Amino acid sequence: MENLKITIIQSDIIWENPDANLEKYSKWLENIEETDVIILPEMFTTGFSMHPEKLKEQMIGPSVKWMLRVAADKNAAVVGSVIIEDDEKVYNRALWVFPDGKIETYDKRHLYSMGQEHLHYSPGKDKLIVEYKGWKFCPQICYDLRFPVFARNLEDYDVVFYMANWPSPRHHVWKNLLISRAIENQAYCFGINRVGIDGTGISYLGDSACISPKGIAEFIGENEALKTFEISYSELHNFRLKFPLLSDRDNFKIL
Repeated sequence: MENLKITIIQSDIIWENPDANLEKYSKWLENIEETDVIILPEMFTTGFSMHPEKLKEQMIGPSVKWMLRVAADKNAAVVGSVIIEDDEKVYNRALWVFPDGKIETYDKRHLYSMGQEHLHYSPGKDKLIVEYKGWKFCPQICYDLRFPVFARNLEDYDVVFYMANWPSPRHHVWKNLLISRAIENQAYCFGINRVGIDGTGISYLGDSACISPKGIAEFIGENEALKTFEISYSELHNFRLKFPLLSDRDNFKIL
């Protein structure tokens, strides 16, 4: 598919209230324009909570069912991270839900130890590359953004994106690292952040973004927003042909 439409939702997440958040997103999506991919923030039904014992869901839980329903209704892939219990472990899990009901998952590898995430969640191990409509995507989650080796484009993916609850004290870091990930991986980079203040008093300034492979960024500001970006496959791959930096990348394996 030559051009792809990606819709990102920048929300003030209602603290630890999945039902209210899903109702809120449903209203936002009622009149959404035609799109191919819808991406929500990290832990989009709860906020960045360290209370998985009361918020965890199974893979057949209400948030997953909601994503399946939206993907089918909108004929678009729906992506977001949810607190999921699987095989007696709890993960900060990104779900890529296809319109036909297929689901691919990525469990957050880099857990935010300064926020004690590693004490409540199990880390993932494997990078995920999703193929959809002729494009290759690499979904990652928040703190992963600080670890460029894990995002290194060894798979020739076209889009890398970060679902996040990235707090305001490090807002300038968020913007700079997103641009860096686009430039060094010669790929489109999306950041999907939240706004508002969570239940622990941490504030978030949003600035979700679409960044071109050349590092040209469009940030969407500090208010709640739903925005659709259109990206070009030929523009990306023509740039790679003219400036083939990926051919000089280092080969390595992550242990």
